[in-house]
Amino acid sequence: MSVSKQLVGDQPSPGRRPSGFSAIGGFFFFGAAMATYAALTLLWPGTTLDRLWKLNPNAHLQLAAMGRAAGIPFIALALALLFAGIGWFKRCYWGWLLGVVIIATNLTGDFVNILLGEWLKGLLGVSIAGLLLFYLTRPRVRLYFLRS
Repeated sequence: MSVSKQLVGDQPSPGRRPSGFSAIGGFFFFGAAMATYAALTLLWPGTTLDRLWKLNPNAHLQLAAMGRAAGIPFIALALALLFAGIGWFKRCYWGWLLGVVIIATNLTGDFVNILLGEWLKGLLGVSIAGLLLFYLTRPRVRLYFLRS
């Protein structure tokens, strides 16, 4: 059955979950965990948790140079991702919208990386965020969420 036959007007489809639905929701929760980790290690540096920064030492150096205050935006990011994940799995329209805004913001940052000469990092980020945004904005996905 086509998507248009499953949908009535602008109402969410009561049918099957879109493929990839759980993976995207899990991605939001994983992102929230990583942002929380970054916040904790930036707010309280010098703990054994700092070891994981060996995976991205340049980012750690740049962020640590800003001082402990660099951890505060990561708290906001962690909360945004947590709420996006909750809203996503509850099929709330605001959860879908928050997810779209987060991914679109990330895509913008990836374009900035390209402009700053970080070609590989930027192009990879634009590709991934672009594909995620494409997925999120498909009618089958968007209309799966309930409007309140």
